[in-house]
Amino acid sequence: MLKEILSIGGKPGLFKLVSQARNMLIVESLTDGKRLPAYSRDKVVSLGDIAIFTETGEVPLREVLNNILTKENGNKASIDPKSDNDVLRGYMAEILPEFDRDRVYPSDIRKILSWYNLLVKNNMTDFSAPEEKKEEQVEPEPVKEEKAEEVKAPRKKTAKAKKAE
Repeated sequence: MLKEILSIGGKPGLFKLVSQARNMLIVESLTDGKRLPAYSRDKVVSLGDIAIFTETGEVPLREVLNNILTKENGNKASIDPKSDNDVLRGYMAEILPEFDRDRVYPSDIRKILSWYNLLVKNNMTDFSAPEEKKEEQVEPEPVKEEKAEEVKAPRKKTAKAKKAE
C-alpha cells in the first residue's frame, strides 16, 4: 500500500497515485482530495522507498509506521508533530530505540508523525510488507538436436551483378 502513497517535494501532505501518463503522474491529495499532475521535474518519492537510519543499518518506513500504530492502538499520534525537539527524539526512541540520533533530524521525525496522522485520518493503516512475487523457476527446455542441413554458402556478387541491380 505504501508504494502508491507519494510525497512530492514542495507540496505539503501526501498524495495517492491515481494514474500514469506519458511524462507525468496523476495524483490525488490525501488532505483535500483534489487531483493534480506531478511532472517528471517534481521530486516524487514513494513512502515504500523510504528508510530510517539506525545504528546498524536502515529500517523501512513501513516498520516504523507499524511500531507507531501498535504504540498508539490505531489512533493518531499522542504527541504533536510540532513538539520540542527533545520530546520528538524521546518519542522516536520509544518507537525505534536504535535510530541514528546523528542522521535522523527532528524535522524528519515531525514529517513521519504528520504522515502517520494523515494516513490514520484517511484510514490507510495497512503498513504490512508487500507480498513479494514468488518467481517460479522455469527450467529451460532441452535443446533438440536436429540434423544440420547442408547450407550452401551464398554466391559472391560480381561487379557485373552489382551493376545490374
